Amino acid sequence: MSAIPLLYSFRRCPYAMRARMALRYSRLPLEIHEVSLKAKPSEMLRLSPKGTVPVLVLADGTVIDESLDIIRWALTQNDPDDWLMQGNSQKAQLAETLIEENDGPFKQSLDRYKYSSRFPEQPREVYRAQGEIFLARLEALLSDKPYLCRDTCSYADIGIFPFVRQFALADEAWFAQSSYPMLRHWLEGLISSPLFIQIMEKPK
Repeated sequence: MSAIPLLYSFRRCPYAMRARMALRYSRLPLEIHEVSLKAKPSEMLRLSPKGTVPVLVLADGTVIDESLDIIRWALTQNDPDDWLMQGNSQKAQLAETLIEENDGPFKQSLDRYKYSSRFPEQPREVYRAQGEIFLARLEALLSDKPYLCRDTCSYADIGIFPFVRQFALADEAWFAQSSYPMLRHWLEGLISSPLFIQIMEKPK
């Protein structure tokens, strides 16, 4: 058993992105195995038969294979800037509500928008409009502060932004002229942050 936690990850997976950002932010010693989703390691599949990343294996052998659970575990180990907002239950509940919407209806719309050829039941623009319901909510939250829940980054921002990034990349020209200037500024700030740049570096 490794003396430090081991993370099976794939850099371009938004679930893995948010988990890795939380782990890096928490300054926890970590061994990272970058995996190919077309050739998943047999050891990872033994530990987590569902076969998705990220998968975190703790030093005692405990397996955590949901990205939000990995984030929460990391932040309970070390959360210097109070990303969990434990001192403000209202903001913490807002974060949970936003992430639930992100991981549910928005992720569904994102998948259909990004891979619209697989979902011919509706035009691509319909799926984009469905996703915009969430984008508009985020834009409104950002109208009076730089981050979703408060003036500094929190669990909500890290949990959501990799998926908004995917939505923006699905049609960059459209997103660049869309009516979400505050959301674009928020996204650009997180993408250019040292934390995101570090976790996206290609493993040696």
